[in-house]
Amino acid sequence: MGIGKNRVSFDAAGFLAKAGAGKTIVACQKGHVVFGQSDPAGAVYYVQKGKLKLSVISHNGKEAVVAILGAGDFFGEGCLAGQDLRMSTATAMTECAIVRLEKSVVTRMLRDQPAFAELFLKHLLSRNIRIEEDLVDQLFNSSEKRLARVLLLLANFGKEGKPETVLPKISQETLAEIVGTTRSRVSLFMNRFRKLGYIKYNGGLEVHSSLLNVVLHD
Repeated sequence: MGIGKNRVSFDAAGFLAKAGAGKTIVACQKGHVVFGQSDPAGAVYYVQKGKLKLSVISHNGKEAVVAILGAGDFFGEGCLAGQDLRMSTATAMTECAIVRLEKSVVTRMLRDQPAFAELFLKHLLSRNIRIEEDLVDQLFNSSEKRLARVLLLLANFGKEGKPETVLPKISQETLAEIVGTTRSRVSLFMNRFRKLGYIKYNGGLEVHSSLLNVVLHD
């Protein structure tokens, strides 16, 4: 009975908020590489604050951004499924605070703490849905729509909590890598969005919910 009570009262958010055995909080500056493609994989990471990107580099040196991560996201979970080497590079896009969780700690928490397991499962399901949406977006939508969707995702529209209408500085080269187009095309679309009042440059990139018009318009 006592064990059941402890499990129910476990605070998953509190657990991820501070350092402990097998759990380290790392402060990262913009541009910091958390891990690189082909690095040994032995830990899972959790984003407390900030934004990171996951990117891959092909054999011919071409880079592609495969995911943008924000507060509340886990990454590096491939090690739990037997992944020995990282398949991507994780790089801080802003100042970040991340929690490094040893693989053994995560495995134990998933087994012993239902509240943590539920939080982790929710993340995996959300990530899977995002990957499916990204694939559909890449297959059927124009690069202009894809850019609009990326900006809205970066601003957290559609997520729980208040959207971050002002984004940290992000280069057009990075946006082009995410969208899968050229920098010149991104520049063209960004200027169009600005003229239509969907975005504004004001000490950062301010994204308005009206940008949804681009995504929803056929």
